[in-house]
Amino acid sequence: MEAVPARARVYVACAVLGAACCLLPLRGPCTPWWAVALPAALYAAGEQAAARWRFAGTFYPVLLAGAFLLPPAAAALVPLPGALLSPVGRRSPWLRRTWRAAQLALAVCAAARVHRALGGPDAVAASDFPYALLPAGTAVLTFCLALTALDGGILALAERVPVRRAWRGLFVRSLAPVAVHGLAGLMMAVLWHSPYGPVAALLVLLPMCVSGWAFAQYHRERAAHQATIRALVQAVDIKDGYTRGHSERVGQASMMIARELGMDEARVEVLRFAGILHDVGKLGVPTRLLRKDGPLTPQERRVIELHPEYGHEMVRGIGFLGEARAAVLHHHERLDGSGYPYGLAGGQIPESARVVAVADAFDAMTSTRSYSRARPVSAALEELQRCAGAQFDPRMVGALVRALARHGWRPTVTAEEDRAAPPAPRAGGRPRARR
Repeated sequence: MEAVPARARVYVACAVLGAACCLLPLRGPCTPWWAVALPAALYAAGEQAAARWRFAGTFYPVLLAGAFLLPPAAAALVPLPGALLSPVGRRSPWLRRTWRAAQLALAVCAAARVHRALGGPDAVAASDFPYALLPAGTAVLTFCLALTALDGGILALAERVPVRRAWRGLFVRSLAPVAVHGLAGLMMAVLWHSPYGPVAALLVLLPMCVSGWAFAQYHRERAAHQATIRALVQAVDIKDGYTRGHSERVGQASMMIARELGMDEARVEVLRFAGILHDVGKLGVPTRLLRKDGPLTPQERRVIELHPEYGHEMVRGIGFLGEARAAVLHHHERLDGSGYPYGLAGGQIPESARVVAVADAFDAMTSTRSYSRARPVSAALEELQRCAGAQFDPRMVGALVRALARHGWRPTVTAEEDRAAPPAPRAGGRPRARR
């Protein structure tokens, strides 16, 4: 088991000390034990259920409801049982649990203090809207800031993430989901003070649990999709070592083009799948042809040119791929109608295929393989622009040019290391790409 760095242990110890200080005011006015025990038990049960059914974050509303209802010291107690009993990884489990308990206690205590300072408890008890939204919203921001500030520190110290990157984007990514949980927590707090009492407050969690379960299902399905795609790409890479890594880069270039064209993120993801899977049909081509060193005969070239149709047959039943299936079939079509497999021209070629065609050609030109040296990016773009209108869609070429000007590109050697040195050109012309 890898040891946790000493500086990370010191950081956790400081967080625990801070959490302990949050609990000191418990010696003041007493809070009914059941008012703390009920949300604490609910949060602990929720953590166990989340681990079992694999959805997380759903029970933040309980913590925030505690911050809206209880004094800061009492609110800091709510997350402790759930955090200390929550399932964690094998590496330093009790250190992880202690850290999580201290982090949540500090964040909840800070949120409760801000909420109380702005008069939030009175507004919640009186159901004084919209005034109750101001202290609640400020408390939610405080909760989110505390969590992300502490998370960034532990990333920098325990995971050795560079300090400049440790906090980057954490707050922005966390704010929207925490804000939704905060609204649910406010609803729980208001219902807690209603004539129906805590039982009505618990009903708020039902839609949160359903949405959390649905979100977890979506992520499991997405993971299965990614596994399917990885398996197909790995099979192609094993069979055609010359193009190892090519599929992933074509997917990346396709994604850059799609974003530059202003496509929504769901479609961008589909175009990435299209680029990754565009050559999957090579699994149906004899390996001896893919690895042949000499010139291809016309008959052998016709066999290789069947790979888009083979690929389409392989992926046609994978529903989540959507228009990526058309890209697999038509990415070798040309605007002037001279491409294959069906000789489509102009607007007959699906947009997804036109995107992948440009990405595929660009990576083929900028990658070193056993039969050709990589061209500079500028030379590859010049070639794409020269062929735009005849072979490639000018709109897709222009989008790639703009995307590369903004983000750059790092071409990678894709051939196996023992074949990395390109051979001398044969008589009759330079080596050809097996595309």
